[in-house]
Amino acid sequence: MLQSNRLYMDDISTISKDLASLNVKNKRFLILGASGLIGRFFIDVLMHANKIYGLENTVIGVGRSRDKLLKIFPSYIEDAYFNIVEIDINKKIPNDLECDYILQAASNTHPKAYATDPIGTITTNIIGTQNILEFAREKKVEKAIFFSSVEIYGENRHDVKYFDESYMGYIDCNTLRAGYSEAKRTSEALCQAYISKYDLDIVIARISRVFGPTVSKDDSKASTQFIFNGVNKQNVILKSKGDQLFSYSYVGDVVSALLALISKGVKGEAYNIKGLNSDVTLKQFAESIANYSKTKVVFDLPDEIEKKGFSTATLALLDDTKIKNLGWTPKFEFEESLEKTIEILKEELFS
Repeated sequence: MLQSNRLYMDDISTISKDLASLNVKNKRFLILGASGLIGRFFIDVLMHANKIYGLENTVIGVGRSRDKLLKIFPSYIEDAYFNIVEIDINKKIPNDLECDYILQAASNTHPKAYATDPIGTITTNIIGTQNILEFAREKKVEKAIFFSSVEIYGENRHDVKYFDESYMGYIDCNTLRAGYSEAKRTSEALCQAYISKYDLDIVIARISRVFGPTVSKDDSKASTQFIFNGVNKQNVILKSKGDQLFSYSYVGDVVSALLALISKGVKGEAYNIKGLNSDVTLKQFAESIANYSKTKVVFDLPDEIEKKGFSTATLALLDDTKIKNLGWTPKFEFEESLEKTIEILKEELFS
């Protein structure tokens, strides 16, 4: 169980200090996508901060499977400040829920899911997000954070090195793979519509490619597969030349940034989030893991389902100046975070 892993809890403790410094107390957090990579870490931070700093924040973890959430968060089940709710967000959000902050992280987030559940990828983002925004309007929540993605920028037109929040690249919308990117774009537009019509306080987090120990074994992203190769001391399988150049984030930095947006994010604004020294090629990512695990990088061809879900982007570096102007900076160095992720997952899988 991650909550008993020392390395993992060291990072949870670090980010819990950020939360305590914000003086956010006696608030109710509704976390959509609670079983996901970011949602899971965020909940652990909230619960740890309650325990250590007595913040008394209520955590409502929402997912499609109550049983799955019970398996992920067994140590919190008896805690008066923790609740689990099974909801299909493509339907109306139950009116008996109450919250102050909403974090909308519910979405398919990896290539195989985009390929095998293309309709769900779109509807969860668009219909699901509208249902959440309607709920936010009805409940007059203090703030909502929408989890967007670097993928809304599309392919770099090779006129800039870094994407700032005003940039827009090319996406071939007449493809299956465009479903995720275009759904995120539409969801951002929905957020702006609700801000304009109902004056909701919504902030958009445009998150780079994320890794960390809260990742699911079913995640088919190349970076995740590399990490599990490293955990199992297998050769790292690279299914391309690996010259794609991307920004990455360790999950701890993402949650730290989200806390900054809750506290200081400006209504209607979008903010790029990326990690420390994290602009690397896919091949460099693979080599970092192979070097640490004392294995090799080998090349293999993707199968047809994998190819359908692959991003066509080859250059997607984020400019994070805007969020840094709020006073936020990443804490976790890229290489160290990769190695730590591998060690935590080893203990989880083999202890």
